[in-house]
Amino acid sequence: MATPSSTTDPVGRFLSRRRDWSANNVVGFMMKQAVDHPECISLAAGLVDPQTLPIEATSRAVERMLSDPTLARAGLQYETTEGAQRLRDLLLEYLAGLEGVTADAVGLKIDRDQLVLSTGSQQMLALLCEATLDPGDICLIADPTYYVMLGTVNGQGARAVPIESDADGMRIDSLERTLAALDAEGQLQRVKMIYVVSDFDNPRSVSLATDRRRRLVEIVTELSGQQRILIVEDAAYRELYYDGVSRPSVWSFDEEGETVALVQTFSKCFSPGLRVGFGILPRDLVGPVLDLKGNQDFGSTSFSQHLLATVLEDGLFASHVDHLRDAYVVKRDALTEAAAVHLGDVEGVEWLVPDGGLYVWLTVPEHVDAGFDGALFNRAVQQEQVMYVPGDLCHIGVDGVRPRNQLRLSFGVENSERLADGMARLARAIRAEL
Repeated sequence: MATPSSTTDPVGRFLSRRRDWSANNVVGFMMKQAVDHPECISLAAGLVDPQTLPIEATSRAVERMLSDPTLARAGLQYETTEGAQRLRDLLLEYLAGLEGVTADAVGLKIDRDQLVLSTGSQQMLALLCEATLDPGDICLIADPTYYVMLGTVNGQGARAVPIESDADGMRIDSLERTLAALDAEGQLQRVKMIYVVSDFDNPRSVSLATDRRRRLVEIVTELSGQQRILIVEDAAYRELYYDGVSRPSVWSFDEEGETVALVQTFSKCFSPGLRVGFGILPRDLVGPVLDLKGNQDFGSTSFSQHLLATVLEDGLFASHVDHLRDAYVVKRDALTEAAAVHLGDVEGVEWLVPDGGLYVWLTVPEHVDAGFDGALFNRAVQQEQVMYVPGDLCHIGVDGVRPRNQLRLSFGVENSERLADGMARLARAIRAEL
């Protein structure tokens, strides 16, 4: 991939530094790969299964909306920057159900004003970064991580610093060592954010252990006297649990409501096309986020908000999520069982069977280069016609060095038969490289 360019002309610089910091967007490159190679079986795309998209539920909700002049006008008109009051009230009830508490000041301990709707969760993540990170600031991130977030942090001119993780998510001992090292270097005041995908993360589909969730909040709270740090909890896959169980959010351990911003979306558990996400924000961050959002769109799409509100009101959502879980667990098993058949006897090849989410993390021997410009990716795409996401994209790296022997495989898009075929093709490519 090309390095970011610095654009100047005889009169002076034209493009902004923020453009340079955001250059070479990985998502755009991956989309181009899919377009350039339509014949490939995609174990790369982090999209939802098109066969599970809620056509019937959406049709029923749209029909009710448009048959009610009041709802129809609300959906076709502008909304407020913070989002439709109707949906925000429903989401408080929904969140209370996830947390196992009541939707009031005693249970959730928040009110509607702290819930802000966004265009998917990605917009909320970007707004939080823009509101808190200056150039040179630091965001601590469990490594490997959601590679789009790395681009978002870089786009602010900030620095992502890796925290080690294992099968139970971010390692608290690694976090404490990193904070101590930054303090010794005089850099602790630069740490503004800790980012964690709490449930079935992208790329590995591992979850942060409950005791680590509690301790993470405790550590940041203990530091609050000398440095304000925001924990951003990305719960995009929270509803997609299969063998695992639902856990209390990191946000639920924030007793004072000043430390954690909880970000969720309906893209994975209902429809990505609606682009509805939301954030539960510390009270003093609501105004800054709304100011920035006002500059972007002064309110996300109203029709999608009122459509989702109708879906929730009419009881159409819960049954759809149950259907998703049933569908995805079959596809997860198809992919991982094919891996066992075709790679189970290969020394140095390992993978995680996830309890939820959409991804399988596969590791090959260190001498195999699985990066975009490595031999394995070229062989997989050109000869075997199967595509994956190179795992090095998900690593922050230390001193510019990132592991290049890992692959993120998604079972979101393809059906079970194509997943099994795709794994067989990938296994042939891996064996050839070995």
